[in-house]
Amino acid sequence: MAKNKPTVVVTRKLPDSVETRMRELFDTRLNLEDKPMNQAELVEAMKSADVLVPTVTDRIDASVISQAGDRLKLIANFGNGVDNIDVATANKRGIVVTNTPGVLTEDTADMAMALILAVPRRLMEGISVMEQGGWQGWSPTWMLGNRIWGKRLGIIGMGRIGQAVARRAKAFGMQIHYHNRRRLPAAVEAEHEATYWESLDQMLARMDVISIHCPHTPGTYHLLSARRLKLIRPDAYIVNTARGEVIDENSLARMVLNNEIAGAGLDVFEHEPAVNPKLAQSNRVVLIPHMGSATLEGRSDMGEKVIINIKTFMDGHRPPDRVLPSML
Repeated sequence: MAKNKPTVVVTRKLPDSVETRMRELFDTRLNLEDKPMNQAELVEAMKSADVLVPTVTDRIDASVISQAGDRLKLIANFGNGVDNIDVATANKRGIVVTNTPGVLTEDTADMAMALILAVPRRLMEGISVMEQGGWQGWSPTWMLGNRIWGKRLGIIGMGRIGQAVARRAKAFGMQIHYHNRRRLPAAVEAEHEATYWESLDQMLARMDVISIHCPHTPGTYHLLSARRLKLIRPDAYIVNTARGEVIDENSLARMVLNNEIAGAGLDVFEHEPAVNPKLAQSNRVVLIPHMGSATLEGRSDMGEKVIINIKTFMDGHRPPDRVLPSML
């Protein structure tokens, strides 16, 4: 019976419950040390596996896919975004790619809302003062931040996560604006009381807070370029829980240091795990280590999605979360 099980290589440590279930269902090779695989190790894994389960830290580019063995038929990504995988090359090689959409929506939206609150209210600055023992007592003019009630929130990418952020921000009294590749149906706009901007440039120039929720694709690389960042008002804030490559990070760092933008809350970075040192120098930037989706529930749900995709594919059916080049 075991001989009929597909060989599944998992590139990183997953929750115990997920790994246990995968071992029950498949001939699963785990990464117990949780050490990221280098390119040579990824190639070796893809030569011996029927299914590869990578994560966002694995770069499955054309050169890696071209060296995959004939056995490899499925790349079941443990993650929502697939910018780490050359989906077009995989498709040409007859390798199906899946992801884990939907299950991280609420977790990521929670973190985005936390940053939307933390940056204008100078939360990290306050924590730093307390940690360093510098608090001298309450003062009516000290550590003043900005109210978010009544402010305009500009959402870039109004998909599942963008809409979940809109629901939260609306409850905090923010006015919802958005830019999207396609305008949402009127009923959805009405639900969020959202104003659509066809022009991203025009929206950026009018917002108090900007929150990014679009995927990283060739079309969104440096979507917030140096030119677009200069359109943002100097008293506005940027929050990014999507992908670091969407922002020109060097330009953002310079603008923060030059007081050309009020502050930023960043969960993702252009060259992870490296962080621009200029951003780390500023007390008006909240930096957290790509933990927007880091909940026990979310990670377990991701694992269940991966298992369902593998099992459905191996049973000869189309996996529910297949990703095609045309979708990107």
